[in-house]
Amino acid sequence: MGRRIINKAILCALVSLAVTGCASTGNNAGDANSANAESLISKPAISSSSTVAAPATSNESTINRSVDVSADVTALETSKYPGQYNDVWARIRAGYGLAALDSPLIARHEQWFMNNPEFMQAMMERARLYLFHIAAEVEKRGMPMEIALLPAIESAYKPYAYSRAKASGLWQFIAPTGKLYGLKINWWSDGRRDVSASTQAALDYLEKLRNDFDGDWHLALAAYNAGEGKVSRMMEYNRRKGLSTDFQHLKLKPETINYVPRLIAMANIISNPEKYGVKLPPIPNEPYFTSVDAGSQIDLGVVSRLTNIPLDELQYINPQLNRWATDPDGPHILLIPVAKKDMLLEGLSTLSSTERVQWRGHEVKRGETLHEIARRYGVAPEAVRSVNNLPSNVLHVGQALMIPVSSRSLPPVIVAGSSSAKPAPAKPASAWNSSNTKIPVIHRVRAGETLWSIARRYGVLVSQIVEWNLLRPGDSIKLGQRLRVFPSSTAAAVASNG
Repeated sequence: MGRRIINKAILCALVSLAVTGCASTGNNAGDANSANAESLISKPAISSSSTVAAPATSNESTINRSVDVSADVTALETSKYPGQYNDVWARIRAGYGLAALDSPLIARHEQWFMNNPEFMQAMMERARLYLFHIAAEVEKRGMPMEIALLPAIESAYKPYAYSRAKASGLWQFIAPTGKLYGLKINWWSDGRRDVSASTQAALDYLEKLRNDFDGDWHLALAAYNAGEGKVSRMMEYNRRKGLSTDFQHLKLKPETINYVPRLIAMANIISNPEKYGVKLPPIPNEPYFTSVDAGSQIDLGVVSRLTNIPLDELQYINPQLNRWATDPDGPHILLIPVAKKDMLLEGLSTLSSTERVQWRGHEVKRGETLHEIARRYGVAPEAVRSVNNLPSNVLHVGQALMIPVSSRSLPPVIVAGSSSAKPAPAKPASAWNSSNTKIPVIHRVRAGETLWSIARRYGVLVSQIVEWNLLRPGDSIKLGQRLRVFPSSTAAAVASNG
C-alpha cells in the first residue's frame, strides 16, 4: 500500500487521535509516494480477458516451528473472545459486514487465488501467527471482520514486506503516515512492523476514513490504498459530471480499482473454502502470544536463553526490532508465546542490569577510529555511537566505550528502491550461524524453478536468498543463474545431493 500523506486541513481535524502535530503537504502530496505502487505481495494484473496474471514475485516460505503456532498477541488481556467459535476463521466469517459489490473483478480474483494454491498456503500459514490478534481488535471496534483479512491483500501477512513505495509491515504504512499515527521509527526499531502497534494504527486510520466517507467502507478502503485526497477529488469530479460517486464508478488507478474486489474475493474464499478448493489451516480461537514489558533494554539473545524460544521465532513475533535488542529509550515490550510468559517474568526478576545486554568494555587507543572498533567487535558503528551517546564519530585516547555484543550477526539486505546495503532485521539464526552450514551451496536455477521452490528445497526463506545474493525484492531469476544458499541443517543432505 503506498500510503499517502494526509492533507494538513484533514490532519488538524483529527481531534480524536493522539497526534502531536500536523503534516504540511500540497494538494497533490502523496502522488509521488506511490499511491499506485505495489507492495511485496504481487497484485494480479486484470485485463479485459478472464485470465488473471500470476504474481511477479515468489513468496516467502514458512518457518518450521517446534510449537503449534496459532495466533496472537495482547488481546489475551484486552479482548473477551467468543468461545462458541472453534477457530478464528469461523469467528471472522460470523462478523462479515461489508456491503455487496457488483463487480466482475471479484470472480477474476477468486479464480486467481484458486489457481495459486502455493501462494495461498504460504500466506495462510503466516497468518496463523497474527490473525487472532487482528481479528480481536477489529471485532472490538465493531468493524466488518473482512478488515482482518486486509493484510492478506497488503502484505500477504509478511511482517517484513517492503514495497517500492517504501511502505512496510503487515499493514504497509509509509513512514510519514506511520509516524502520524504514533508508530516509532528509528535505527533500533520500526513500529510499522510492530504487530500490535501497527494494527492499532491501521484501524485508527480506517475508522477515520470511514467517518470521512460517511460510513461507506468501499470508499474508505479505496482511500486506504490510494489516499483520501485522490478518492475525494474523483468523487467531486463525478459530482460535477452528474455521475455516481460510488466506488465502482470512480476513475481510479488500476491498483485501487482492483483493491476492494480483491479483498472481497478473499473474504468469499474464507467464507466457503470448500467451494473454491482451498484448505484453511486451523487457527484456534485463542491467543498464541502476549506482551511482556521487559522494563529496560534487553537483548533478544538473553530472552531466548531465559525462555528456550528459538531466536528466529522471537524475531518473527517481534518483527519491529531492527537490531538484536530493544531501543535503549523504549518501548521494551516484547511479544512472547503465552506458555512462556511466566518463565520470562521469572527470569527477568533475577537478571542483573549488566546481564540484560551482552557488553564488552573497550578503551580507545591512539589511532583507533569508531569504524575500526565497531568492525573489530562485529557490530555497526551506529550501535556503538548510540549506546555510548556519542554526538559524532570523534573519539579520544583513553575514552571508555561499552560495546554491545549480540549473540548473532545481522545480514545485509538490499531493499526496494535502494542502491546501498542496509542492516536487515534478524532472520533465522540457523541460516547464518549454524556450524553445519558454514559454506554456501551454489544452486543453478533450473527450468520451472522459483525463489519460493528453491527456498522450500533448502529449508530457508525467500527473503534470505534475496539477501545472500543481493537481489532486490521482486527481482526475477533466470535459467542457469547461480544462487548462493546456506541450507538449514535439515536440508543440508538434500543440498549436497542436489
